[in-house]
Amino acid sequence: MQLVGGLEKSMGLYTFPFLPTGSPASLDKIIIKIEGKKNNVFKRFIEKVKEGFEKYKNIIGNSLWVFVKPPIGYYLREILKAQKNLEMLEEYSGNSNKSYIDRIKSGMSKIAIYILAVGATATSVVLGVIFGLHSIHSLPSSNHVEYLGSPNGYEAFVPNGQIEYHGHTDPTGTLVLPDGKTIEHVVWDGQYANTIIQIHDQIVQLNNQFVGRTDPVNGQPYVPLQDFIVIKGPLPVQQVTINGQTYYIIQASSINPQNIAAFDTYKAWIPSVVVAMNTPGTYAAALPGNSPVFQWGNLTGTVAYQTMLYEHYGPFAGGYVLVLPTNGTIIPYGVNTYIEGSSFNKYILTPVYNSSS
Repeated sequence: MQLVGGLEKSMGLYTFPFLPTGSPASLDKIIIKIEGKKNNVFKRFIEKVKEGFEKYKNIIGNSLWVFVKPPIGYYLREILKAQKNLEMLEEYSGNSNKSYIDRIKSGMSKIAIYILAVGATATSVVLGVIFGLHSIHSLPSSNHVEYLGSPNGYEAFVPNGQIEYHGHTDPTGTLVLPDGKTIEHVVWDGQYANTIIQIHDQIVQLNNQFVGRTDPVNGQPYVPLQDFIVIKGPLPVQQVTINGQTYYIIQASSINPQNIAAFDTYKAWIPSVVVAMNTPGTYAAALPGNSPVFQWGNLTGTVAYQTMLYEHYGPFAGGYVLVLPTNGTIIPYGVNTYIEGSSFNKYILTPVYNSSS
């Protein structure tokens, strides 16, 4: 094997893995064997890798590796590392050994870099899959419950649909984590499921009635509001497969009702609301009826007034704001009186806020 300076060392290519037979393998031998399989087993392996990334893309993107069962979790992480190695290889395109680099990058031989980057321990299993020595199946579901969040942290469930689960109808939606990252295909199962569906339907109906009309106070058009459920503390979540789709089931009946509350605000602001709730120093306040905030000719003023408008048509209370500790920025929101956890009193029973800025 021709050396390329420190390239092999930096990528770990100076340590060759072993084939399942136990004989040392050179890069060239691996390339030959892989190219011989490229029309069948290799293609199947690539399809399964893609399937793995598609199945776990949400939790991988949020570093929720706890939901990826071994050993596939290890291999997916190592392949991500290998992908970075390939990017590093691109930086050597001006190297004097460019023809060699192009050869190991070209066509089917690219997988050799992936295999070598995985390391000696995992390589024999990966090669065994490629060469048909081990069967490869659909990735398993993690049927055990995992806990997301922290004892004093907040997460939010944002409903957007419904699903039939275990003989009853549950709301589906997005889970917003304490840092604002999101997980899709989430199901709320257990207490308050029907109430959440009713609240969401009411918000949708009000949006259909008012969005596009003009706010009489500041002259701006109304915007869609979104209901969301905030949970304080660890959130029990179970990964399941329903009709071939991976879902993350919130085991709501395992949550203390005092740690659950319902809110509404402008949809795009919900991740910011969750981050604000998890930021030390953030406090909540109620706007008085004569607050100048309602007259602001911007989105903040519109949403503030709109949360108060909606309270005339459902179990809503509006005119609240979160005040961020850094620069005094406010985020208007409303609360739902059907779901008010005592842990959220500081976001409901609040001092008056009357800003003139």
